[in-house]
Amino acid sequence: MSAESHRRIVIGDVHGHYKGLMKLMDAIAPTELDSVYFLGDLIDRGPQSAEVVSFVMENQYYCLLGNHEQMLVNILTQGHHPAPIVQAWLYSGGQATVASYQEGIVPYEHVEWFMSLPTHLDLGDVWLVHAGVNPSIPLASQTAEHLCWVRDEFHSIPKPYFQDKLIIIGHTITFTMPGVIPGQLAQGQGWLDIDTGAYHPRSGWLTGLDITNGIVYQANVLKNLTRVLRLEEVVAYVNPNEIKFAHASRRRA
Repeated sequence: MSAESHRRIVIGDVHGHYKGLMKLMDAIAPTELDSVYFLGDLIDRGPQSAEVVSFVMENQYYCLLGNHEQMLVNILTQGHHPAPIVQAWLYSGGQATVASYQEGIVPYEHVEWFMSLPTHLDLGDVWLVHAGVNPSIPLASQTAEHLCWVRDEFHSIPKPYFQDKLIIIGHTITFTMPGVIPGQLAQGQGWLDIDTGAYHPRSGWLTGLDITNGIVYQANVLKNLTRVLRLEEVVAYVNPNEIKFAHASRRRA
């Protein structure tokens, strides 16, 4: 398909890095004909979560619920929480999100928007979700907890969950998987992970994928650097057996 065609662009976990996102969007240069999808985790860890959220809202881009948005919503809307739960969220990047808002107050319109975010989007040949699916549970029974938090049990599936759809995810930094280096995308059985760890000091790469044309756009939030690559140049295959082995080793530790 021609690169001039209508594009479907998927963007991985931004984690509050507004300046890096602006570099990425400049490289992608989306037009009114393009559809832009964010996989969630717009917030936490980086310094400008409020600006990231406002940008996505104002441009009416599609966005999924990530586990970090889910944590924020739970803390702010479900009454009193024990101090350890609140501290866990703050430690996971929530403190940076609070600090990014004027007077440390997340406006209700942002909270309301977070609450409206879908857990997944079906684009026909592509299925977007923040973390993945639990392979042992029927799709209709998958909860937000599964779709926003799952890791190894999804990454280690021996065959695709869907026979006719590629699942595109974020959530898990790709270089934490066996054989993947910082900046690379990770591909398994029927899934593709594009969270290249924008906030992580070992990486800094924020990724956008043009799934229409197989083009990867990346901006490094730690350096004044952007790059554009063919998908096959930057993707690494992940052996599901190695994921299972790593998971089993962690349980034994």
